[in-house]
Amino acid sequence: MADDKQTNFKAAKEIGQKCISFSMARVPESGRYFFGTSDFSVYDVDHLAEKPEPKAFEGEGHQSYVMGVALTEQHVVTGGWDRHLVWWDRETGKQVRGQKAHAKWLRGVEVSPDGKRIISVGDDMIARVWNAVSGKLLHELEGHAKRTPTHYPSMLFCAGFSPDGQLLATGDKLGHVIIRETKTFKPVKTLDAPGHYTWDPRARRHSIGGLRSLRFSPDGKQLYTGGIEKIGNVDHLGAPGRLEIFDWEKGESLKVIKNGGSYKGLVEHIEFAPDGKWAVLGGGDHGGWLVFVDTQEMKITRELKAPMHIHEFNLNEAADKIYAVGHDKLVRFDLQA
Repeated sequence: MADDKQTNFKAAKEIGQKCISFSMARVPESGRYFFGTSDFSVYDVDHLAEKPEPKAFEGEGHQSYVMGVALTEQHVVTGGWDRHLVWWDRETGKQVRGQKAHAKWLRGVEVSPDGKRIISVGDDMIARVWNAVSGKLLHELEGHAKRTPTHYPSMLFCAGFSPDGQLLATGDKLGHVIIRETKTFKPVKTLDAPGHYTWDPRARRHSIGGLRSLRFSPDGKQLYTGGIEKIGNVDHLGAPGRLEIFDWEKGESLKVIKNGGSYKGLVEHIEFAPDGKWAVLGGGDHGGWLVFVDTQEMKITRELKAPMHIHEFNLNEAADKIYAVGHDKLVRFDLQA
């Protein structure tokens, strides 16, 4: 069971931004991270500096929102709604390479635990695996339905590797998950979490929600999926954040956890404490929050209001700092003594 003192975080240092920051990747054992924004730029900042000053990367870069950031030994790799992947030198901030990666909006970028492969997902409903250094396309992974049961385009929102790098999971708008082994990338299991998806057949024939985040547990036995509960008014994110936990090998849903009170909106990102005793979720609607979950009891232990809607965050190695990016702000949360 998680010690309550382990999750006693408080917003400690804010950096104002005149844009939305959608994605980030942190340099290990530091407060330095790279983040992508709605002004089509990629920035470098040290959030532990006395006066943190984000610095924009140099190059043609992206022509739309930067939705994914991944960090390798040599490069920062970013993906945007412009359907392109861009490689940047992580020390100089200069562009190394840019290439078209998807036929529709690119939604996310992740790096394998060994740093050798990049996975990108997009609304063409294909996950693509790339050589992290050369950018060579290695695999194209299909299997997610291109259209919803009501004949509207679907979206492929997220992907994630298991901690040992032997599995890859991808999740789409309908809550469908495909898990593959990473030697040949053949599917080994499919899961469905339809509770993350809302369809309104009356007022606007419109859908919202979707599976927006996923993460394997540290032991690789469970898969955490994040989204939002069923929504009454599909024009707003007016429903609690939703976490569904699976025993993926058995294909069994173990628990559905819903945010309480005013903590509404999408679960945009999920991470685990190094000891695996607790997980933290981040997201929001017009506001934002962090929610802490005891992984043994499978229940919420703390809900913390954030200064903004959080799109992505990173918990450091000591589990005493959380670096978060989102609407108009970058925020560092510190564990309180």
